[in-house]
Amino acid sequence: MAILTISRQYGSGGREVGRAIAKAMDYDYIDRQRIVEDMRAEGNLWKDKAEYFDENYPDIWERNDWAFRGFVALNQSHFLQHAVKGNAVIMGRGGNFLLKQFPFVLKVRIIAPVEKRISNIMEREDTNSENARYLIDKVDSEMAKAVYLIYGRNMDDPKEYDMVFDTSQRSQDDIVTILRSALLEKDKYDTPATRQALKLRALAEKIKATILSDPRFMISTLDVDPKEEGMEKYGLRVRGIVHRREDLGLIEEIVRQMADNLPVEFQISFMAFPRFGRLRFK
Repeated sequence: MAILTISRQYGSGGREVGRAIAKAMDYDYIDRQRIVEDMRAEGNLWKDKAEYFDENYPDIWERNDWAFRGFVALNQSHFLQHAVKGNAVIMGRGGNFLLKQFPFVLKVRIIAPVEKRISNIMEREDTNSENARYLIDKVDSEMAKAVYLIYGRNMDDPKEYDMVFDTSQRSQDDIVTILRSALLEKDKYDTPATRQALKLRALAEKIKATILSDPRFMISTLDVDPKEEGMEKYGLRVRGIVHRREDLGLIEEIVRQMADNLPVEFQISFMAFPRFGRLRFK
């Protein structure tokens, strides 16, 4: 079934729209808290990282630390595991970019004028206008920077979405009615072939997350991508750079076990660290 991704300006009412359409369509509502719960199952380290990076834009050291890459990979993997089930509203986290290629995904942006957003936050958070404006500037800025860091895209660009709604111009009920109709239309693109493509993408991200979240490995870069050959043959391509020769075999073993019988193409290279060794920051 169709999937809805919602990107929102802070205080625009996007969260309320997401919850309302999820209830109206009997969809699963996947937000920050759901992903934190998923990450908790990965252990206390990743629960803490999920909570920390959700509230703080990573500094230059954190962006190059293995833990941040592991967090991003796990975050994307969990979103895709939910997406595979279908009938989901996925809030934020660059979901429109993560699922951009799939035709049964409806990508929506919710905005509002800053004065309306200030009013909404003042009422919701029981605060004054000065604090509300500060929160808007801070949250919008950090969300935009995080999306650009991970996806290299501008989350404010309306061309990245199928629909953009201004909650000062349309009521929540009107938006939900429009979204309901659009999602039913998207259902026709949920074919066995497109669903298989999403499952393969989810598997690739799960493998990537498993490796990048494992502190044993010394990896500069790693990509695990679906590889389609013709109409029926599917497989995976694994590319990256490791800094210990023994990691080559260990990574290949993990990938083959998780890929089951799928064909896998490996393009992983060994590159020794410079004499000063590896820098890691916690």
